Amino acid sequence: MPTPFKRDVETRAIYQEPTPPMDKDNPFQSMMQRFDVAAELLELDSGLYDVLRSPSRIHITSIPVVMDDGSLRVFEGYRVIHSEVLGPSKGGIRFAPDVHVDEVKALAAWMTWKCAVVGVPFGGAKGGVTCDPSQMSAGEVERLTRRYTANLIDVFGPDKDIPAPDMNTNEQVMAWLLDTYSMHARRTETAVVTGKPLLIGGSEGRREATGRGVMTTTIGAMNRLGMRPGQSTVAVQGFGNVGSVAAQLLREQGCSIVAVSDVSGGYYNAAGIDVDAAITYAETHGRSLAGFDGAEPISNEELLALDVDVLAPCAKENQITAANAGDVRAKIVAEGANGPTTAPADAILNENGVLVIPDILANAGGVTVSYFEWVQDRQGYFWSKDRVNRRLDRMMRAAFDRVYDAAERYDTSMRIGAYVIAIEKVAGALKMRGIYA
Repeated sequence: MPTPFKRDVETRAIYQEPTPPMDKDNPFQSMMQRFDVAAELLELDSGLYDVLRSPSRIHITSIPVVMDDGSLRVFEGYRVIHSEVLGPSKGGIRFAPDVHVDEVKALAAWMTWKCAVVGVPFGGAKGGVTCDPSQMSAGEVERLTRRYTANLIDVFGPDKDIPAPDMNTNEQVMAWLLDTYSMHARRTETAVVTGKPLLIGGSEGRREATGRGVMTTTIGAMNRLGMRPGQSTVAVQGFGNVGSVAAQLLREQGCSIVAVSDVSGGYYNAAGIDVDAAITYAETHGRSLAGFDGAEPISNEELLALDVDVLAPCAKENQITAANAGDVRAKIVAEGANGPTTAPADAILNENGVLVIPDILANAGGVTVSYFEWVQDRQGYFWSKDRVNRRLDRMMRAAFDRVYDAAERYDTSMRIGAYVIAIEKVAGALKMRGIYA
């Protein structure tokens, strides 16, 4: 029995590009419903519509790996390039048993729109290998990664396609990818991948990037609505990397974090939760808040229905549905997770006057810092954490303002406004470049 793959000690510092998980309740399909609405608002040409929905290239590769017991197994790997109109393609690589080409195609398209919304000069891509890394040793995962990279050596490149971590991949996997590519290129090429360890060209601030983006866009929404952080209450669903960082940073802005939750349940304190104490408790109790005595236990359903100013769903998809959207009393919903609000729930929230900061904007801080990492690698000059954070805040706030203004201009929700911006930008660049005959 091989020793299962164990994540390295730096796993908790990893930045993973957030992407909606693909399952029978597919949030990508909900996203495409909103995309279609935006395309109709823009009266998008049917030909351009077809181009924007279709991937530019699909690569499928067989990956032979010698396992620890001497047997030979062949895995199937994918890399889908959805768009290169705005720049080199960008997107994570996931290792999972249920990875399939349709999933990878969908996620690559999602990355195109996300990069366009936040103003990052990348197109969208996604990669994956159908495997179960939990049943593989570290050596087997390394050999898989290196052969996958070698098979796609002509696809990857700092000016062509830049991978990053995703589901079941981490800093170590990115280091193996970088090394394999560099061996073939006969030079160290740190800019070929992002999400690397700091020691070999990673960026400061990436662990906090997604949660920081949630904070920045939430404060932007408060300013637009005339709300004061010092007089505002927040409930955060999910206390992993994104949720805990968002809670901590919103607290620093003056907000009162009255509720948080994780897999063990919800926790509520009307006087405000000591976020630092909650983080420390989770870190010392198996990354769980079970037994935390700084708040009273509540259910997840109760947390979503709390009378707070801001609700930040930072856990899983499909949390706010047609069944419970009417119970949401928050003025702002900031989607730190991917696909936490279903399409039918959107209509209810809009009707009730809830401002939803869509996932494609709210959690785009991660890919923004991934872009910063690429820029730093290209320059060979690395920024301080403070500089990374300042530039992230500036880009996220500018993106928020663009989306908010687009929503007002088209008299629609911020979610549709985000897709309007994405389509307008990519379609406009495509028309200006023209179709190469």
